[in-house]
Amino acid sequence: MSRLNNLFEKKNKSVLNVYCTAGFPHLAATLEVMRALQEHGADIIELGMPYSDPLADGPVIQNSGSIALQNGMSIKALFQQLKNFRENIKIPVVLMGYMNPILQYGFEQFCKDAAAVGIDGLILPDLPEYEFETEYGKIIKEAGLDFIFLVTPETFPERIKKLDSLSSGFLYAVSNSSTTGSDNKPENTEQYLKGLSNLQLKNPILVGFGIKDKHSFEQACQFTNGAIIGSAYIQQITEVKDINTATQAFLTSLKA
Repeated sequence: MSRLNNLFEKKNKSVLNVYCTAGFPHLAATLEVMRALQEHGADIIELGMPYSDPLADGPVIQNSGSIALQNGMSIKALFQQLKNFRENIKIPVVLMGYMNPILQYGFEQFCKDAAAVGIDGLILPDLPEYEFETEYGKIIKEAGLDFIFLVTPETFPERIKKLDSLSSGFLYAVSNSSTTGSDNKPENTEQYLKGLSNLQLKNPILVGFGIKDKHSFEQACQFTNGAIIGSAYIQQITEVKDINTATQAFLTSLKA
């Protein structure tokens, strides 16, 4: 059983997935941040691979990615950092990124290397459904990785069910159609999340985009299995001297 499946078997409510950018706030911070997240209550780590043109990311995560790239982060450097990370990190870890740098690295090699170091799954917002079904999905599956598709309030129920059938691990429900970190909350978000729960999908549902504090986390969890926090956490560890203390304070505030 995969780590993600094992997690959701044990805990199916208020699952906390925290996004962090590899190589931020400094190049060697990746494992330090991951250890702090695990120690202070994250259930899943979503590790962002920085890219120069991140379409789904808002200004906070874009900026962290730019800094990480300036610090020297790359896919090759990341896999070097992650070489023995499973000695200390036991919770599920998924990589979030974009196709261009992965294709430059070599898609099949990327999947093999990700699996070899102990990564559990992938979130690639710009990998289309058709290409997944006809080419890349098989490679991902053969590597033993889960793949998480995103759905939005504009996604029709039939397509949601299709993307759910192709996904494994969980389904990423974008709470609105803006970028990460946005406060733009459409009035029908609650209706949208209720609708997702009524579709009886095979995968657990985690809600992302705009989740930033205890209130928004609890709201997102009301109709789903949990939520994803990214920009709000990145802000908390920007220009701090002690990442562990900042992480503890932030995650404690979510669950207080």
